[in-house]
Amino acid sequence: MIKHPFLDGLREQIRQKNDNITPKRIEWIRRNPYYYKQFLRSLKFIIEEGAKVLHLRSSIGFVLDALKPKLGVGVEDSPRQVEEARERYPHLRFVNQNPEDLQLEQGLTFDYVLISSVEDIVDLKAVLDALQPYCLPHTRVVLVSYNYLWNPLVRLAEWTRMKIPQKLHNWLSTKDLDNLLSLTGHEVVNAQRLILLPFGLPLLAYIFNRFLARLPFFRYFTMLRLTVARKMPIPSGDYSVSVVIPCKNEAGNIEDAVTRIPHMGKHTEIIFCDDKSTDGTPDIVRQMMLKFPEKDIKLYDGPGISKARNVWVGFDNAQGDILMILDADLTVIPEELPYFYEAIATGRGEFINGSRLVYPMHGNAMPFFNTLGNKFFSIYFSYILNTTIKDTLCGTKVVWRRDYQRMKPLFGHWGLDRWGDYDIIFSASKRNLKHLDLPVHYYERVYGETKMTGVLKNGWIMLRMSTSALFKIKFH
Repeated sequence: MIKHPFLDGLREQIRQKNDNITPKRIEWIRRNPYYYKQFLRSLKFIIEEGAKVLHLRSSIGFVLDALKPKLGVGVEDSPRQVEEARERYPHLRFVNQNPEDLQLEQGLTFDYVLISSVEDIVDLKAVLDALQPYCLPHTRVVLVSYNYLWNPLVRLAEWTRMKIPQKLHNWLSTKDLDNLLSLTGHEVVNAQRLILLPFGLPLLAYIFNRFLARLPFFRYFTMLRLTVARKMPIPSGDYSVSVVIPCKNEAGNIEDAVTRIPHMGKHTEIIFCDDKSTDGTPDIVRQMMLKFPEKDIKLYDGPGISKARNVWVGFDNAQGDILMILDADLTVIPEELPYFYEAIATGRGEFINGSRLVYPMHGNAMPFFNTLGNKFFSIYFSYILNTTIKDTLCGTKVVWRRDYQRMKPLFGHWGLDRWGDYDIIFSASKRNLKHLDLPVHYYERVYGETKMTGVLKNGWIMLRMSTSALFKIKFH
């Protein structure tokens, strides 16, 4: 924290202001139930219950308690607010410190760091710099900031006593905030804009805040922005890899898969999940185990229900740090898997999705109507998730095993996914994983028959799932 008479004077003004408004805090919360309900609803969408949460500018602890953390630590430089918080929420921990000079015990780490009232922080860069010791690779930093366009209305609301007078110290534009995050080695993963109408007017508030606030143009006039960021990771060495190959009647592709999958990281295991094949696929896998003893090849029986359930069997039994899916038809060539390893191991992304729609395809690898459907769902998904996703149905997807464990409870939440692609995409977005598309070459199948038949029926299933996600993610 930089010490300077001018900056110290600003800090003291803010501290005194927060001390003075302490007795009014809970009353203002009671008087504005609709606003806080909408605000907490959006926070809870990002921060799951039972997480370890550090809340900077925690005020009297109301928000931290509402998040129901497994471990909740609030940091506030107003002694009166800290005293009030400790009295109201003794099951949580509150520390009287300036967030710019954050000093918690060594070894303490969190899943989420929530930074409220960024407009009341004199040196936000110092706060973001100070977070490093308390963050793990999966930690997400969530910043709550006002839209600068609301400055006159906020001033008016304070003057008319509709809002607790705070005389906010600074207003940060979206670009300012993103720039500060970049300067401190952080990367924006997602951002939500919320609350067009802060009053609970029947029907009108529902339409404005549930729908209009998420639409282009209108979203730029919302009151609040929730920015979700992550610390850019520093590669720490080699990782182990599990390549999961779901297969059904793919006997002619098994040996090719074994011989063509490159060694990656410090160890590569190859997991075949056989889904009740009738062409002797599992026997071929066992032969490969004997023929290539130097390779770590494993075989598990799938439930014979769907490709998705078959893949989860492989994921549940995998031992690698990184989980990869490779379809047994080998239409995505195994030789490109190291590109996925590099992308995730270096921290460029946490969910790496293959994209078959960039490079020219081999032969008739993807029929016309499949290509058309993929392009449609690409546009639809990009809108739902606020990020560009080129190919929603490429079978090659890569995640950390630790993140799979966090995503797994959400599988099925979006509808019945027979393939698993949508469960992974939507669940990765819900857990705020950094998504990265990786172009792959798509090769026409040389053995067996495609399992992706019934274009119209499957398209209808996908449309229902994505529309469900639209309301659960975009219009939540």
